[in-house]
Amino acid sequence: MMVESDTSTEIETADTSVVEPVIKPHLILALDYGVKKMGMALGNTITETARAFDILAMNNGQPDWDNLLGIIKVWGVTKVVVGLPLNMDGSSSMLSKRAHKFARRLAHRVMEQHLPVVVSLCDERLTSVAAREIAWDNGWIKHERDPIDDISACILMSTYFADPSSSIAIDAIKAD
Repeated sequence: MMVESDTSTEIETADTSVVEPVIKPHLILALDYGVKKMGMALGNTITETARAFDILAMNNGQPDWDNLLGIIKVWGVTKVVVGLPLNMDGSSSMLSKRAHKFARRLAHRVMEQHLPVVVSLCDERLTSVAAREIAWDNGWIKHERDPIDDISACILMSTYFADPSSSIAIDAIKAD
């Protein structure tokens, strides 16, 4: 007998009293939202690691939706974590309101495509500062203006893995 759940499958062994959980890996996409560009990182729930994936060009805060949805489909992403750039005091900024609106639009579009994807928001304060420092220290960038958005998305993913409850599913949030 096999019982499936969201995150694991239980397999009954020959000894009917022993049930061993089998963890299903999930791929998560972290997005460091920006008006001009958006960093992307892929992470998986088994190793809880992330890798820089790409930096998408944005058109005044809007991605190439077909490209973004195609990435989600092709890679089998089950969760998207969108960075929420709050002010240091935790208050909303103009950019955080735009990121929230983007996340709502993304949630709507994945629903329209019938994709089993959860879209969440996660606090991303200081990820860009940390990403620039890491990239500089490792020689990944040569100039202060070199893009680090994909590295910021990796840090966002690490924040999520450290405390998954820190992200809030977009359907649980009221619009500002």
